[in-house]
Amino acid sequence: MKLLSIIVPCYNSEAYMENCVNSLLPGGEDVEIVLVNDGSKDRTAEIADSYSDKYPTIVKAVHQENAGHGGALNTGLEHATGAYFKVVDSDDWVDPSAYAEILRTLRNILSGDTVLDMLISNYVYEKQGKKRKTVIDYVSALPEREFFTWDNVKNLRRGQYILMHSVIYRTELLRECGLELPKHTFYVDNIFVFKPLPSVKTLYYLNVDFYRYFIGREDQSVNEKVMINRVDQQIRVTKIMIDTFASTEVNNDRLREYMQSYLDINMAIASIMLILSRTEENLQKKKELWRYLKSKDRDVYSKIRYGLLGNSVNLPGKGGRTFSVYAYKAVQKHMGFN
Repeated sequence: MKLLSIIVPCYNSEAYMENCVNSLLPGGEDVEIVLVNDGSKDRTAEIADSYSDKYPTIVKAVHQENAGHGGALNTGLEHATGAYFKVVDSDDWVDPSAYAEILRTLRNILSGDTVLDMLISNYVYEKQGKKRKTVIDYVSALPEREFFTWDNVKNLRRGQYILMHSVIYRTELLRECGLELPKHTFYVDNIFVFKPLPSVKTLYYLNVDFYRYFIGREDQSVNEKVMINRVDQQIRVTKIMIDTFASTEVNNDRLREYMQSYLDINMAIASIMLILSRTEENLQKKKELWRYLKSKDRDVYSKIRYGLLGNSVNLPGKGGRTFSVYAYKAVQKHMGFN
């Protein structure tokens, strides 16, 4: 069995995927790199096959009709044979020294008696044109280099959310929790992290800057204009997260608090994108989204709606919406995202 399956969803990725794959190859025989060509129309398929031909025991090239990011991850999970599961988008890459440390740690854990469900590491915003890189770490919130449970997690600050970039899941845990992502939908990385959380019993944190998250392409899904155009997909993902939270029994108070906070930020992001679109239709969609949350769980609705973020994106009138956007822009500049 491979130690780690690394899934690389690829769609028209010929311009940058080699940088990604080359950063993953030093994992050697400990890893399998599954390149999922999601119906690309450029040379992505050819490049994927060339890696598979050159490194047949390390790289798998899987080709499918276009199914979107979620469909590619579903396919990756179907083909994964590693004990652990990591997603690296084709325009991102990993740090070599941190990568080696990740693999050493997983190897030691796998040879021991404790079953690890989720390993967390840091990620870096590699924003094009920005000299100073923003590092997201969890030093203030998580114990380092030891097994722990949700009871040991301190308060995760806003901006310290555990995202796809920072997680490695146990592969079988993803299958056991029934993870299946919607096809032809962006922003499913939130569901990918969110849905398995109640199944996670043991965690481990490595304070290494592993994942390099590139931001700068105009067609990138997190580009603000793209997010506004795809706001219906953001709404769809947020509703799935609401459904998951409402229908899943979360017995640990600290985990429940964290999942509610995660849902809080997604409600805020969807609301801000709907406000930024500046259309009456989308303002009505914003109201409908909040009504949807209320219909699923009134208690969670009240806590989120009348919390800091909920209030900030629901200020009345044009002036209130202007202030909401101003506040969002200030956080955006500070954090360096989008």
